Formats: sequence, structure tokens, C-alpha cells
Amino acid sequence: MMTTSSGPLSFVPLASESPVIHEKNDPKLIGYLGQVHVMMAERGLEHSLSALIELRASQINQCAYCVDMHISDARKAGVSQDKLDKVIVWRYVRIFSAPERAALAWTEALTTLDPKTNYAKLRSELRQHFSDKEITLITTDIGMINLWNRVQISKH
Repeated sequence: MMTTSSGPLSFVPLASESPVIHEKNDPKLIGYLGQVHVMMAERGLEHSLSALIELRASQINQCAYCVDMHISDARKAGVSQDKLDKVIVWRYVRIFSAPERAALAWTEALTTLDPKTNYAKLRSELRQHFSDKEITLITTDIGMINLWNRVQISKH
């Protein structure tokens, strides 16, 4: 470690490299984005399902801040620790319900875009468990968490 007469040198980011704090720059805009979650809850998006969706997307997007937050949210929503431990491998365990599995598959498809994805098949699986209005809420939740992940990641 390099030192100076005043002690060890530490890395200080240049002003041009420091994170942009979006919620300080435009609190009204960021506040409006937060209201989308309130509206989804008011329209009946189940909190425990939303927490699983948001956790899985945050894992895929590698947003550590969001993963921590959504684990806490999921616990508050009554999601078991066993499910939380296994969200990352949901395809290979039987602890998730059929509706949760359909929502997690949709989450992965809309988070990791792949031209080979068969969206029609995934929609069909969703419709076995959810109304089109519920699918709109699930899709909005996925879109919002992907937005929030990117906002947080932009601060890395």
C-alpha cells in the first residue's frame, strides 16, 4: 500500500466517476415510479408472488442491494426460508406451486431476453393460473423490477 506523510492513500473517485443519485436529482420522477408498486398492490398483485418475482429478477440482474431488499420483503410477505433458499434453482425443486412456477418462468423470459423464447407457450402456462389482468400485473412487476435493478446497478 502506498503511503504519504499523512497516512495511506485511499481511492477517491473522480467527480465524473461518482454515482448519479437519481432520487436526489429528480425525486418527483422516482416517486412516480414507486407509485406503480402501490397501484399493483391495490389491483391485487399478491405480495408474496411479487416478492418472488422481484427476487428472481434481481438475482438474474446481479443487483445485490435489490436481492437483500426482496429477501426481506418476501419474509414479511410470509414466504418460507426454504423457498427463499431455492428461488435460484426453482426449476429443479418441487417446493413452488404451479402458479409460482409459471410466474418465475415468465420473469426469467422477460428479464433475460432470448430470441428463441416461446412467449406464446409461456403465456399459455400463465393463463392456466392467472387472468389476463393478473398477467398484466405480473408483467408490470417484472418490468418495474428490471427498471429498478438497472437504476441501482447504475450506481455501482
